[in-house]
Amino acid sequence: MAQSNQPLRIGMIGTGFMGRAHSNAYRKVANFFDCPRQPVLQAVCARSEDAVRTFAARWGYRHHETDWRALIARDDIDAVDICTPNDTHRDIAVAAAAAGKIVLCEKPLARTVAEGAEMVAAVERAGVPNMVWYNYRRVPAVTLAKQLVDEGRLGKVFHYRARFLQDWTISADLPQGGAALWRLDVAAAGSGVTGDLLAHCIDTALWLNGEIDEVTAMTETFVKERHHNLTGRTEPVGIDDACAFLARFANGSLGTFESTRYARGHKALYTFEINGEHASIAWDLHDLHRLSYFDHRDDSSVRGWRSIHVTDGDMPYMGKWWVPGLQIGYEHSFVHQVADLLDGLDRGQPVAPTFRDAQVTQQVCEAVLASAADRRWHHVGQDAR
Repeated sequence: MAQSNQPLRIGMIGTGFMGRAHSNAYRKVANFFDCPRQPVLQAVCARSEDAVRTFAARWGYRHHETDWRALIARDDIDAVDICTPNDTHRDIAVAAAAAGKIVLCEKPLARTVAEGAEMVAAVERAGVPNMVWYNYRRVPAVTLAKQLVDEGRLGKVFHYRARFLQDWTISADLPQGGAALWRLDVAAAGSGVTGDLLAHCIDTALWLNGEIDEVTAMTETFVKERHHNLTGRTEPVGIDDACAFLARFANGSLGTFESTRYARGHKALYTFEINGEHASIAWDLHDLHRLSYFDHRDDSSVRGWRSIHVTDGDMPYMGKWWVPGLQIGYEHSFVHQVADLLDGLDRGQPVAPTFRDAQVTQQVCEAVLASAADRRWHHVGQDAR
């Protein structure tokens, strides 16, 4: 593996939405952050020769491959970044770890807890750095929320509630499967909104509020059959279109979580709110540079919800960007995650969430789906009681 003062040579697998988001972050990070190692876009891989050649030229990758095994075998790659559908995560991650590469993986970690366990074992056996791209942790307002919680400003937490709402799969004519619609194919995705959207909510909740002990859930698949792009047949839909669950946290607080792709008018409404004995905080992805804060200890004449504009230089990450009052956006959360990765590699420290951290989110997702199936409370990581 390259020394800490050498460039970090990236091998990207996948050229879709996340491939672009990650590539953008690698290209921008050194312009704004003091990076001990600067990322180099060394090679990118996708199955289509024409598509991957075009992607490599657009983003500045030096080489391209059409077989991920060939990319992993290259001796000019330090880190393998997995931006592929969920059904490929395990095989790529296990192979990359065995080759001694740093392994970075898009969320969710895997389709199942069993697959995730193999991935955790592989990176820990190989002793290679690893990280999962739960990027919402690196939105400055969310990071500020973490600081407020850790400082004890909320006091004892009573409630955590989160929603992630979309509306893009409502049409029954929308097919499943293939490059653009693999999220609707249970064989590729593993689950629907639970692994795709609620996984983000769960990761943030675990980070902000701690361990989840048990859950009870319900799911629904509103369109039962769809045309499959790969087989050409109409086939049953195996993913969940909507999910809602209740949770009990280890700290005694109660949680409510909801996600759907059938909320007409919502494209990506992700919100969370935490209520404590002293204060509450709330965040909305559509207004991501603001954190709402209420403190009951304020004098009654001025007590109320305040909107904190997270742009000042002493706020998380913001000192690296523009002057106070000027905002950043979604793509910057990936830049922050790359900056933290590079810093962690330089210090020899793991960068959260690691594969082991993300496996906890996987365990919560699996407990949620198991509870929806048998309509019972499930302990996270254990059999139903």
